[in-house]
Amino acid sequence: MRIDLGRRGDYAIRAGVLLARERGRLVKSQEVAATMDIPQRFVHHVLADLVRAGLASSTPGPHGGYELAREPEAISVLELVEATEAEVRATVCPLRGGPCRWDDSCALHPTWARAQQALLDELATGDLAALAAADADLERAQQAGGAEPQASEAAREP
Repeated sequence: MRIDLGRRGDYAIRAGVLLARERGRLVKSQEVAATMDIPQRFVHHVLADLVRAGLASSTPGPHGGYELAREPEAISVLELVEATEAEVRATVCPLRGGPCRWDDSCALHPTWARAQQALLDELATGDLAALAAADADLERAQQAGGAEPQASEAAREP
């Protein structure tokens, strides 16, 4: 079974994590690309998507850059993905291989729809602050010799 994120959604989450970690300062697109391993040819498009969605703001000029438009606790993972991905919900039926329509559903449709909704609900409750805290924990663990990090308080389940 494949549950995957499109390239733009992946890059949006990476960019959002960096902007959350660098809260309070403007971050250049080149820094976002280099730090988060996002190809330069994509970083401007992804950041523009985040600005259009109201998740980030940009300041032009030599001292400009990007920053979050809201507190990272108020930005969900789902919002980042929706800002950049054309389709968040699966549109192809896993059994028939064709477009899945509510009025023409297969035997798997109710179960698949509930599973998909559970995933979307989880993405909606995960916030950027928790991702940034988990990212910082991973970075510290890697710098300390690669030991497995303990989940940060922000990233733990309630």
